[in-house]
Amino acid sequence: MPASVRLKLILAYLGADFHGWQLQTGARTVQGCLEHALTQLAGQNVRVHGAGRTDAGVHALGQVAHVDIPASRADLPWQRALNALLPPDLTAVHVARASPTFHARFDAVQKTYRYTLWTEPGYLLPHRRAFVWSTGPLNQEAMTTAAQKLVGRRSWSAFQNRGTPVRSPVRTVFDIHCEMGSGPEEMVWLISADGFLRQMVRNIMGGLVMVGKGRLSVEQMLDLAEQGQRESALATAPACGLCLERVDYPQ
Repeated sequence: MPASVRLKLILAYLGADFHGWQLQTGARTVQGCLEHALTQLAGQNVRVHGAGRTDAGVHALGQVAHVDIPASRADLPWQRALNALLPPDLTAVHVARASPTFHARFDAVQKTYRYTLWTEPGYLLPHRRAFVWSTGPLNQEAMTTAAQKLVGRRSWSAFQNRGTPVRSPVRTVFDIHCEMGSGPEEMVWLISADGFLRQMVRNIMGGLVMVGKGRLSVEQMLDLAEQGQRESALATAPACGLCLERVDYPQ
């Protein structure tokens, strides 16, 4: 009988009161809250590994993580027990046994983020304030043209946070497209890729909004991408509009 069992967790959380995913001394984080609850249930200290590190203020509907727990505790009703201990802004959507070799981060083949824009200039619904970027009217056609030209494999250095150490800035963006939100005032953008650099989605969205406002042409947006240098003129979208939608794995 193995000494431990690996669990795969699918998590949803509101990012407003978290200082991001990753453990930080003296700060409330998703990983910290999750490990605190899991340690109580496992009867020993555990380490949780997430599919990605969301920034402070970023939400999630489908963050994925894994954790090893003692085999003697494997038959606990993990989802119900975990949700009884987690704070109201963090929920285990699904908990199941996984292969001992499953890794939430390294096995992921695609991640999809959702970014929501509020385009109505006259008002902003209070219950949507924490989940949207209020931009005012935008030229969706111009944004779509720019988005389609960004799809593909390239260096995304121009869209990463300055000073972020990575082995390679090359990523493949599979799709960027727009959908209607919960009402006509909302414009929702979905971005899927094999991985993302720090604040890459927020910088892409910042650039697309500048295109939508006529402050940046489609050609200028593409030139920035090709140059590979982070430009201060490229806006960074606020964290509140961003949500990790899902993480996909091989069948």
